[in-house]
Amino acid sequence: MGGGEDDGRVLHSPSPEAITLVLVGKVGSGKSATANSILGCNAFESEYSYVSVTKTSQMWSTTFHDGCTHRAISVIDTPGLYDMNMTEEDTRKEIAKCMDLSKNGIHAMLMVFSAASRFSREDADTIKSIKMFFGDKIVDHMIVVFTHGDHVEESRWKYMLTNEGAKYLQDVVKLCGDRIVLFDNRTGNAQHQQDQRKKLLDAVDSVISKHGGLPFSNLMFNQIKEAHERQKDLDVDGYSAQEDGYLKNITKMVEEKLNSIIENLQKQLLEEQNARLKAENEVAGAMLRSEEEIRRLRDNLEKAQQDSDKARQFYEKFKWMECAIM
Repeated sequence: MGGGEDDGRVLHSPSPEAITLVLVGKVGSGKSATANSILGCNAFESEYSYVSVTKTSQMWSTTFHDGCTHRAISVIDTPGLYDMNMTEEDTRKEIAKCMDLSKNGIHAMLMVFSAASRFSREDADTIKSIKMFFGDKIVDHMIVVFTHGDHVEESRWKYMLTNEGAKYLQDVVKLCGDRIVLFDNRTGNAQHQQDQRKKLLDAVDSVISKHGGLPFSNLMFNQIKEAHERQKDLDVDGYSAQEDGYLKNITKMVEEKLNSIIENLQKQLLEEQNARLKAENEVAGAMLRSEEEIRRLRDNLEKAQQDSDKARQFYEKFKWMECAIM
């Protein structure tokens, strides 16, 4: 965790005086670079890579000058989602650490994607993964951030979103209330840096205002906060050992939550499989009934044809006999 001094940067934003932002995204999406752009300094290690540069959740705080007041911003950078180098145990620990860092609540969660690559279904699934863990209400605090703005002009990017984007991309944008910004983390233009930071923080303030200044929180956050308060009351001499136990307790809560999600997913999958099997059986039954009906109609047709042939033969025979008598 780090901190920056008040350097006179102007931030046109309302209360609260302190906000917490969490950045989430895949490996290589540009999370760390975006975090640095927001903070206005190189707080986090950042480089373009196919492996996660950020190995563990980290938080950096800075203070912006806003007229006669000061406003603190805490930015939490997380490891890349779907990083194949991370074990399940590592994933649980990182979720626990992220939640511990943001125990007072998340004012906005920035879902970071790259404008330099095609938005995939896997990208869309990151939103689904976050929803499953934090609950549906988390999307009300989400802002979509596209990085690598140096690769595409904003007008062209907006056209691509509206007219060329896959349906699941448009669904994600709609789900997040059309809160979406384009970021160029490579620009050296100070005015452009300030403008895009302001645009992002305006979106953050829109989320904050919508929720009356309250951050996103849930039962797990409350439990972590309570555990943290209990931890502060412990004897300082035993802090290190107790701190380790504290983190283990948080990890255990995360593990229980993940297990609950997996159990629900397995139950949902079983229900879907049963529903699909039932539908397949119904279709097979309908096809079988159709085949039987077709067979019956074919038999009736053949019988009718035979009856017609017999009738014609009888008629021909009767006609021959009539001619012979005459």
